[in-house]
Amino acid sequence: MRMHDQSTPRLNGILESTLYVADMERSARFYQSLFGFAVIDRGERLIAMAAGERQVLLLFKKGASARIPVTPHDGSGELHLAFAIPASELTAWEARLTAHSVAIEDRRHWPRGGTSLYFRDPDRHLIELATPGVWTIY
Repeated sequence: MRMHDQSTPRLNGILESTLYVADMERSARFYQSLFGFAVIDRGERLIAMAAGERQVLLLFKKGASARIPVTPHDGSGELHLAFAIPASELTAWEARLTAHSVAIEDRRHWPRGGTSLYFRDPDRHLIELATPGVWTIY
């Protein structure tokens, strides 16, 4: 179910998602260890990780990008990201979170049949693992 009319140029989805973190290396270790994300690039102010097919998770050092002259940006607070998982993998993800000493803060069953698990990363960003049935398009 794609909302697109003839006058709108084609869009291929979200390529990058960004989290602003206090310690890039600590956060990269968390996402590598828990999800198996590979580091695909790194610099003084960011670590880029492969987070799926043609999807990149950027871990920016808080405050470091606000000072660059060309395209300043920064973020603060507890942000949210959701990762899609197959329903058949829900139990395995619960076990993996437990094995990595990651506390599940909430488990939601949605009216469309999906289930979401919520937990925090080292910077207290809210991370969600969601099965199909959360949205009309997923």
